[in-house]
Amino acid sequence: MPHVDTPAVRTPREVLNRYYQAMLDKSPDDLADLYAVDAVHEFPFTSPGFPPRYEGREAVRAGYRAAWGASPVQVQEVRKIAAYETVDPEVIIAEHVVAGTLPTGRTDFTVPGLLILHIRSGLITRARDYMDNSAVANARG
Repeated sequence: MPHVDTPAVRTPREVLNRYYQAMLDKSPDDLADLYAVDAVHEFPFTSPGFPPRYEGREAVRAGYRAAWGASPVQVQEVRKIAAYETVDPEVIIAEHVVAGTLPTGRTDFTVPGLLILHIRSGLITRARDYMDNSAVANARG
């Protein structure tokens, strides 16, 4: 089982930064280790080929391992547009654009997104991941 360091000292902004780093590294373990055991990760704008949600840390781990493992996409950059702290200290909202390439033809792409993270005791308890699925599908070909 992957090591989870003491999350209680992580602020929502620190969790968000680690989330982005896990995306850059394509590390399902680093990403999943940011989640509470019973967390829920939702994709409200899902489309065919995309799951509507992952329930639990291990579902996040398995889902991202399968998705990232099967994808030739290489994330080059996460352009952080803005991060908004809310009146609820356990919620952070982030706007970003993921820029990447596909090895075949070195096709560049961008995927805009909005992420709402609920974080308690340094772990994500709920994530709502609003990404442009059509941009993802186009990037996949």
